[in-house]
Amino acid sequence: MRSFEVTGGKKLKGEITPQGAKNEALQIISAVLLTPETVTIHNIPDIVDVNLLIDLLAEMNVKVVRHSPHSCSFTADRVNTDYLLSEDYHKKSGRLRGSVMLAGPLLARFKEAFIPKPGGDKIGRRRLDTHIIGFEKMGVRSGYTPGDGFFHLKAPLLKGTEMLLDEPSVTGTANLVMAATLAKGTTQIYNAACEPYVQQLCKMLNSMGARISGISSNLLTIEGVECLGGTTHTLLPDMIEVGSFIGLAAMTQSEITIKNAGVAHLGQIPDKFRRLGIKMEFREDDIYIPGQEIYEIQTFLDGSVLTISDHPWPGFTPDLLSIVLVVATQARGSILVHQKMFESRLFFVDKLIDMGAQIILCDPHRAAVIGLARQQHLRGITMSSPDIRAGVALLIAALSAEGKSIIQNIEQIDRGYQYIDTRLKQLGAEIQRI
Repeated sequence: MRSFEVTGGKKLKGEITPQGAKNEALQIISAVLLTPETVTIHNIPDIVDVNLLIDLLAEMNVKVVRHSPHSCSFTADRVNTDYLLSEDYHKKSGRLRGSVMLAGPLLARFKEAFIPKPGGDKIGRRRLDTHIIGFEKMGVRSGYTPGDGFFHLKAPLLKGTEMLLDEPSVTGTANLVMAATLAKGTTQIYNAACEPYVQQLCKMLNSMGARISGISSNLLTIEGVECLGGTTHTLLPDMIEVGSFIGLAAMTQSEITIKNAGVAHLGQIPDKFRRLGIKMEFREDDIYIPGQEIYEIQTFLDGSVLTISDHPWPGFTPDLLSIVLVVATQARGSILVHQKMFESRLFFVDKLIDMGAQIILCDPHRAAVIGLARQQHLRGITMSSPDIRAGVALLIAALSAEGKSIIQNIEQIDRGYQYIDTRLKQLGAEIQRI
């Protein structure tokens, strides 16, 4: 098991460019199964989760051509669906939450799919109901086999239908949209997720010949077509990395420019960090964050303590609440962080408390943070990364802390952030992979 050894308390400076969007990549790469023609994808993040999905496709006999670490062409003209029955597929797909999005394309084109129990982060329950119920409305027969831990799905005929999702799930929406592109008839999805990732997927599918309308809204209409063709697509910058770098700059009192940040697709992210008192400037598509000694958390208009919580897009993404919580520990003022979606995502705060942060974990979903205004610095400790986002939040805390920290289980961080130690070193961070 590898670890990061971090010596904190150093101000950073320079430019950093966000990787391609991880969550978009998992959807877009799954969609290559919808056509026998070549699909070329640019700005792919070189991270564990995405590379594992690409390896899965290669094992299914999809032709994969790596033009560079961040650019690939996929040709799914001779897919070996028998691989889905292999022990190797069961093992690899079970490690990757994103493998669930192979189901929609497989059902649409090959009439059969297998969904493993969700793998990946240990951040609480991740239901598959939205996916399974939606597929069943389209005519899919499903059954769960406890022996192998897989949902077995069969679709002799996918048919268009009308459905109301029980939650605006990003992966659920993406899966159902991909299946509906080749279904017979028209599908309407109410309460659909409308995150930039889903918008990008719909735009790519339309460029392949799909007929999807209502993009960027909560009502998607998909008219089924006979077949889809090839295309070329470029992934957006990862907005979670952008938010992480904003938090990094504030915590370490650093002057950092985030290059090519995809400002038009960030939604409320900059505004939420501004409410923490963090200054920033938009310079075309770059974000400049000046070094700040102190940043002060705003209150509500009546003077009460600010609450930041996650909401479906265009609300604030849950993936950045861990960063918000860490950044608040060194701000002036107090905040309540309310993580609604996952009941275990705030449990990493015990490590921050050990570092000297003043946090009250109210329940599995809420934490109250009393900002120290740098009157008491965090101190380095040995800790372990429980999931991707908490891992990076702890890394940011370590970079701002006095002394040396050891962060174990960094495989979790590598799942979502490419070359993070190398890129932070270029800003002046003292970090070693051990």
